[in-house]
Amino acid sequence: MARTVWDSSVGKKTVMAVSGIVMLLYLVAHMIGNLKIYFGAGEFNSYAHWLRTVGEPFMHYEWTLWIIRVVLVVAVVAHATAAYQLSRRDIKARPSKYVHKKARTSYATRTMRWGGIILGLFIVWHLLDLTTGTVHSGGFQEGHPYQNVVDTFSTWYGNVIYIVAMLALGLHIRHGFWSAAQTLGAGGRTRERFLKGAANVLALLLTAGFIAVPVGVMTGVVS
Repeated sequence: MARTVWDSSVGKKTVMAVSGIVMLLYLVAHMIGNLKIYFGAGEFNSYAHWLRTVGEPFMHYEWTLWIIRVVLVVAVVAHATAAYQLSRRDIKARPSKYVHKKARTSYATRTMRWGGIILGLFIVWHLLDLTTGTVHSGGFQEGHPYQNVVDTFSTWYGNVIYIVAMLALGLHIRHGFWSAAQTLGAGGRTRERFLKGAANVLALLLTAGFIAVPVGVMTGVVS
């Protein structure tokens, strides 16, 4: 049954919707945590330490964090795989000489695929920068996330990469939230305006919330 569901276009769209919601919930929590950087190094570092001790003593050190990581990896892989396969299926279904006479989709819709690629590359860079420290500038300091974040956004390329990725994220959420609602049956004429408004507000808040961190470092508010 699982294979039958996965092989269908509806099944793949459902997987994309559910995995997208999982990632969206994480992004909201992640953004709120990131904004703690405005309260100083002590509180931000304490928050980072708390993430590793959630569930203690029932859960061992970092177990909860690793469970979250595994769930996110599964969600990202499922989301990307379903998106790729749907894209290939859509291309094969088109007549060879199919021509769009007029673009009727929004800018966010037309850039969903490129946006997904940008975000995928950004996730790899972000992990290598602030999790493993492999590409980190200024000398990665284990256990000092506040200083690591300041180091990253003290470079022009760190700011450019992050801000471009967050703008792509905003467009992705704007279309993705609406699409997920439609797939899961939450859409409808009476709720269409509300869902579109919610998608726009959510995309704007998340984009602004994430970009506020590099802006804080660039302006010297966070130093």
